[in-house]
Amino acid sequence: MSARPRRGARGITLAGSVTGAAVVALDGTVLTVVQPRLQRELDATFAQVQWTSTGYLIAVAALLVFAGRLGDRYGHQRLFALGILGFAATSAGIGLAGDIHTVIALRVAQGGFGALLQPATLGMLRAAFPPDRLGMPIAVRTSAIGLAAATGPVIGGLLAAELGWRSVFFLNVPPALIMGLLVLLPPVRCETAPPTPPAGSPTAGPAPSPAGTDSTGTGADPSHADADPSRTGLDLPGACLLAVSLACLVHALVAVPGNGWAVGSAGSGVAGAVAGAVFVRHERRAARPLVPTALLRAPDIVPALLLLLTAAAALHGTLFTATYFLQDVLGLDPFESGLRTLPLAASMVLGAPLCAVLARRYGPRRTAGGGVLALTAGVVTFSRLGEGAGAVAVGGAFLALGAGFAAVMVTATATVVQAAPSGHAGVAGGLKQTVMNVGPMVGVAVATTLLSAYRSAGHDHATGFMRAMGPTLTVLALVAATGVVPAAGLRRPVRHRPVSSPPPREHVLKG
Repeated sequence: MSARPRRGARGITLAGSVTGAAVVALDGTVLTVVQPRLQRELDATFAQVQWTSTGYLIAVAALLVFAGRLGDRYGHQRLFALGILGFAATSAGIGLAGDIHTVIALRVAQGGFGALLQPATLGMLRAAFPPDRLGMPIAVRTSAIGLAAATGPVIGGLLAAELGWRSVFFLNVPPALIMGLLVLLPPVRCETAPPTPPAGSPTAGPAPSPAGTDSTGTGADPSHADADPSRTGLDLPGACLLAVSLACLVHALVAVPGNGWAVGSAGSGVAGAVAGAVFVRHERRAARPLVPTALLRAPDIVPALLLLLTAAAALHGTLFTATYFLQDVLGLDPFESGLRTLPLAASMVLGAPLCAVLARRYGPRRTAGGGVLALTAGVVTFSRLGEGAGAVAVGGAFLALGAGFAAVMVTATATVVQAAPSGHAGVAGGLKQTVMNVGPMVGVAVATTLLSAYRSAGHDHATGFMRAMGPTLTVLALVAATGVVPAAGLRRPVRHRPVSSPPPREHVLKG
């Protein structure tokens, strides 16, 4: 029987996970709003301003899996505290920066801290809640992400208009500092402490280690003591190869919307593919690979990751296309366009907890399958809209997109966290967050490529766009629909029987 933290510690853990996820989501949305003013006041070029986003994306995507491994090795609470406090410090530094080069450097550093933070938000939940009770905490986390993404542009716009662009980077500092310090409070003892069998008895385990250390004396959290692969080596060569591969891939994908598949983008993509192939070869031969074989062989993890990839690509490719449709075809300004997208945010915020209930009652396969169908229906609905589309039709399409993605997000995330062996929860969280960072960029790259390919010459901008929008969204609907295949592979989580060897006498959890 494994001990679980008290209700108060679980509450702090959930609050930390929700705050960490919301801080990252909010930061990305408010930056987009203030970039034009930042460019003017710092006398920066458009390319330099783009690197405030590109540098962050490259850093966070390159380090997510390795950060998850560090969490498995040293404890997710420690990594969470380091990540969120570093995120707050770099955010405040950006608000005080005097030139664009400092902003770019701090954004890259912020991406590194964001990478430490994101897998830890899931790893902490995995350690604090029983596997069959993870659905609702993950749903609350998903709702917070949706709420932050929806309110970020509004809050950022108001702050930038009243106080200047620097003010938006101080928005995340107070909650980040509070949660970072909370998880560093003295350890909270668990409700249960299994008795230690007499020495020499058949069921006796190893002698308990001093509080705060494991049997190897490394000082890592004892909650990870059952996972030897995650405690003996970090596979630095594998981490470097994966970082190079993902950095090149992200660089290629973020360049596509502005430059298409130019020589630089194609070259980065090829370099990423080569580094990825070398990484796979290395992992097959490594004694302690960065991505453990036991993790990839765990039921449901690969299907859940594929499901998240297809859903994220389809959603964000559709949103990219919808932005141009709302502004260039319907003639709405950015604020009016934002209002039209509110049904998406509302369906995500309100639908995520409902999806957790449905997944618990009907299982992940049916819930995720229903989400795929709703997401596909939303993309198809958008592909049928014309120049006379009203608010009801547009809102209905966004409603279906949000509801479908919420069902997929909650179900697939819970599946990944539940199915991962406890000692590899950080790596599993890192893989999931990597998919959620790469998937949207893949979707936008696909949408950009198809819109450029199908746009007809000799027509005005709106007419040419409308001729390209239908085929583009049809392809994205097919991408969304392919999610039914991995969704069919999801199974209801199985409750494992207690292990025969009891855990250490005292189990501690920070926060």
